[in-house]
Amino acid sequence: MNSKPSVLVTGGAGYIGSHAVLALKDGGWPVAVIDNLTTGFEFAIPDGVPFYRGDIEDGALLARIFAEQGTRAIMHFAGSIVVPESVENPLKYYHNNTVKSRALIEAAVKAGVPHFIFSSTAATYGIPEVSPVTEDLPKRPINPYGWSKLMTEQMLADVSAAHGFNFCALRYFNVAGADPQARSGQSTAGATHLIKVAVEAALGKREDVQVFGTDYATPDGTGVRDYIHVSDLAAAHVLALEALVQQPDRSLTMNCGYGRGFSVLEVLDAVDRVTNRKIKRVLSPRRAGDPDSLVSDPTRLMNTLPWQPRHADLEEIVGHALAWERKLAEIRAEG
Repeated sequence: MNSKPSVLVTGGAGYIGSHAVLALKDGGWPVAVIDNLTTGFEFAIPDGVPFYRGDIEDGALLARIFAEQGTRAIMHFAGSIVVPESVENPLKYYHNNTVKSRALIEAAVKAGVPHFIFSSTAATYGIPEVSPVTEDLPKRPINPYGWSKLMTEQMLADVSAAHGFNFCALRYFNVAGADPQARSGQSTAGATHLIKVAVEAALGKREDVQVFGTDYATPDGTGVRDYIHVSDLAAAHVLALEALVQQPDRSLTMNCGYGRGFSVLEVLDAVDRVTNRKIKRVLSPRRAGDPDSLVSDPTRLMNTLPWQPRHADLEEIVGHALAWERKLAEIRAEG
């Protein structure tokens, strides 16, 4: 009998969700996946993990999964994540990220599922006045994506206060890299993540990489971001779940990052070093709403959980992303 509670991972066929599934499975947790495969891939789900193709808005399906799997915890990754698209199509984001999260939370409460881990974002801070960013800074999202996530955080806090239910909201900074064993990685076509884009360019899948803005108040004029390896992020989710199980009266909100940033040009230089080739850079105007620097203060995470980064080296992050890009080409060729 496994003493670890059964976990349902929403969006478990997607980038971050699939790495959480691997981390749970590697750690001996019973795990199942629900994903509607709009942006996820069935090949990302490990063999032996029960998979339900469906939508988190489908209360009847969720009730059946909870009953069949004995679900006691939810890790919620399902949602839309492209910031410019959220500005162009806000209703899609409020539906996918907020309305559907409400349906999922309601189904969890009805079924008595006591633990909930939520995939949140540093976009809840908007353009913070200071960096590194602590959790207590004002939450002032500047786009519907950030608002849609912050609304879900608020729902979780209110529902947790009213029902026997605890949660952890993890606010990610820039997620990058891939599983060190190349079991999963960033697979979405047309992805906008810098390291993914740069690796594609290095392998000849793109002609160049656009650098948006060269006049920021940073050492080299390009935007500085805190890149966290997806496997370190997945490990934080598992440790957060352990904390919720051990202390069912406590909920948590924590930043997930390394507390140090790299500029766009520093990232591209690292890709050049790892691939031993020079990516063509196209200098372009700033995008609206991009802060100069967005770096986490991970003190709360490191003080609350026994979490230590294992893959914080930028060249290692790039190397894992590159290995996955090559593996992905093989998967697609086999088709």
